[in-house]
Amino acid sequence: MNLKKSLIVALLLTVVAVTTLELFWRSEGYEPNIDDNKALWSVQRHRLTNLSPENTVLIGSSRTLFDIQLDQWENETGKRPIQLANVGSSPLPVFHDIVENTDYAGTLIVGVTPGLFFSTTFPDAEPWAWPQSRVDYYKDRTYAQRFNHQLSLPLQQSFALLSSGEQDLDGNIDLKALLKTIKIGARIPPNPMPPFYEFGQITTLDRNLKMMERTVTDTAFANSIMNVWKHLGQSAPPPDKAATMAFFLKDAEKFKARGGKIILIRCPSSGGVRAGENFALPKKDFWDDLVSQTKVKSYHFEDYEQFKHMQCPEWSHLSVKDAKLFTTELAKIMLKDNTITNLKTN
Repeated sequence: MNLKKSLIVALLLTVVAVTTLELFWRSEGYEPNIDDNKALWSVQRHRLTNLSPENTVLIGSSRTLFDIQLDQWENETGKRPIQLANVGSSPLPVFHDIVENTDYAGTLIVGVTPGLFFSTTFPDAEPWAWPQSRVDYYKDRTYAQRFNHQLSLPLQQSFALLSSGEQDLDGNIDLKALLKTIKIGARIPPNPMPPFYEFGQITTLDRNLKMMERTVTDTAFANSIMNVWKHLGQSAPPPDKAATMAFFLKDAEKFKARGGKIILIRCPSSGGVRAGENFALPKKDFWDDLVSQTKVKSYHFEDYEQFKHMQCPEWSHLSVKDAKLFTTELAKIMLKDNTITNLKTN
């Protein structure tokens, strides 16, 4: 009888604790959010198996995730793209995987965030290791891992506490990451990383991501994200243009040779981030040279009146409203240029 009472008490305490934590995170503006983990990415990567050339695949960094809205792209083109971009990452490992491990020969849109695209080819560097770990996971994932992922989705879509907190070094945004930020007796390193709070939410299982409205309306919150960009900009090593260009161009030639089409896009940035990019990675030396050597269609936001004055709430990504506009207008420009095909059924 005592055991039964203990179990009931433990259950009630668990319910109270979970409910309290859930209400707290919702009061902070968080909502249930699908975890953009390796398993979710792998589901989209698997779609490239025997993928027809009429499909469009997106690769790049977080700007490609935030700024290309899948609904708007589908509305304009008649076909929903496959989103394989990753936060804080070079697109080169994913591109290499597509070139070497698939037969896909359709349209590949490559988002170019200069500081990440030209960052490195060193395997242990974070911009490379992070996307490569997803490629490796996809190759090695077990049926048990696939099953566990499917079981986790209903919980992720129901509880904000499973997707609220700070970002850990592996890019995870969840309760475990929050616990990892607790340091007991640890020595604080010089020039520590500022707190990095999640400001985007995956809204669909095919990885459509939207900026949290709080980033737009809460200046203090937006400033906390800007502080992270300042820190990363000050501590970033110099770009490795020669190695990254050579690596990309080799894969680009192979992809084009089998009939694939590459489109380069440069999404908006503003404020301090844009100033830093202008100083460290000037357009004429990096973007213009990349376009010239790759010899593919390219779209830089500063070349279009409707994009050049867009302001990013935290300097590096577009709000939901502007991302929808950017996606819609960019698709229309590409359609007018005959860079992509309108697949709408009449």
